[in-house]
This record gives sequence, C-alpha cells and structure tokens, in this order.
Amino acid sequence: MIAFVGLGNVGSKYSRTKHNFGFWVANELAHRWNIAFRPGKGDYVYAERPPNILLAKPTFGMNHSGIPVREIVARWQVRLSDLHVIVDDVDLPLGNLRIRPRGGDGCHKGLASVIGSLSSTEFPRIRIGIGTDEQMRPAERYVLRPFRREDEPMAQAMVQRGADAVESILAGGFEKTMNEYNRVTKVESA
Repeated sequence: MIAFVGLGNVGSKYSRTKHNFGFWVANELAHRWNIAFRPGKGDYVYAERPPNILLAKPTFGMNHSGIPVREIVARWQVRLSDLHVIVDDVDLPLGNLRIRPRGGDGCHKGLASVIGSLSSTEFPRIRIGIGTDEQMRPAERYVLRPFRREDEPMAQAMVQRGADAVESILAGGFEKTMNEYNRVTKVESA
C-alpha cells in the first residue's frame, strides 16, 4: 500500500488556515480520483484508490497527528518508505515545494508527532511553502490564519501543484518527482 497522509486541523475554525495545506492537497486528490473519505477505526478519515493507494487525514489535531498515522501504518501495513506525509512549511516561500525521502521535523509540530510516534524519520514528506512577506513569527499565530486575499490565488495554485507532485510520484517515481518539483520555479496562480 502506498499512503499519502495530509496533515491539518479539523473543524470550520481551521478549515481555511495555512496549517491545513496537507488536508487541502488530500482533498484535491480525492476529488481528482473521484473517491470519498470515510471514518477510520481511529482518529482519521481515509479513502482508497484501487489497487493500492491510500489517502488519509488524521483528525486528532495537528500536534497529535502521529498517533493516527501510526494506526494507519499498522492497519494497512504501510512500509515507511511508502508513507508520504504532506505538510505546510512556514520556512519555505509560498510557491515552493520540497519533496524529501526522509528528514527531521523542521520545527513542525505535526511532523514531530509523526516522527515520535513512528520512532523514525525514514519516511518521505512533501512540504508546501506557506511563507509570505507577512510577519510570520510566532509561527503558531501565522499558520492558524487564512491567507491574505492577494495570496489566495498562489495558495490555490500550490494545492494543484502539490496534488500534481503526488500524481507524479505515482506515475514516474519518487526520484524523478523530487528532481522536477524541488527546483525553485515561479508557479503561476490560477
């Protein structure tokens, strides 16, 4: 099973906040693939695309994402090399994306929770930049606000680019996708 797990916070209070980029990309993929999320046997929702693709969103809160991710890994027997975590990254400018096969948490509490629960940093991650010219510190405040109106077109374009990157991983492999999508390019907003 190849899993793509988008991290975010549940509820209308958080639905439009920058911290929900992982959810937005997972939702876009579900839309493209015409599959629907359903409740899991833990604090997550999931959708399956035959023959072996899993989309999931932990519903336990961003800072505790690791517990449901560990349950997802156990239930579907996902190898860590096939667990792709999709997150926002305040240290990357909006319009940039970084795909890595492993790494630290980058001060992202959701990723820190996943790393702690899995006792491993050996899983791929897709980081989507949310940095703008706004005051971004403290990051806890910045990530829990919606994008400014002028940044929304670029944010929407990056949701599409994040979903495109996932589809590229599936079609062309991880290395090829990493080489193509990690290049700094100006993404045109829709």
